[in-house]
Amino acid sequence: MKLHPDSVSATTISSYGPGWIGIGGERVAASVVVGSQGQRFAWNCLDFNQLGPDHFAQLAAMGTELVIFGSGLRLRFPQAAWLQPLIERRIGIETMDTQAACRTYNILVAEGRSVAAALLIDRGEG
Repeated sequence: MKLHPDSVSATTISSYGPGWIGIGGERVAASVVVGSQGQRFAWNCLDFNQLGPDHFAQLAAMGTELVIFGSGLRLRFPQAAWLQPLIERRIGIETMDTQAACRTYNILVAEGRSVAAALLIDRGEG
């Protein structure tokens, strides 16, 4: 029997630190959404206090089975009303700090799951 290493063709997160994440060798210092189907776009919010329902409606439109919300250096939960578009489409959401969200996203992508990571990079984080 010949064994082959698993290969992941989806976008993964290669590194992270306070105030930034690494995607494909590029250092990203602004909030971003990354999807297992190759999606990647700026998530226009400078900090947690700028988040609103439109940000989560944008995630629901991606049509993934699960959204991982990275809330910055510390765990902060979005308002329940903001999640309505995700609930209506039966899309799960998990909230964790951004570093944990990066790790969780990579694990789910490696499993072949349809997932998006919405990663908040607070301006004051570094």
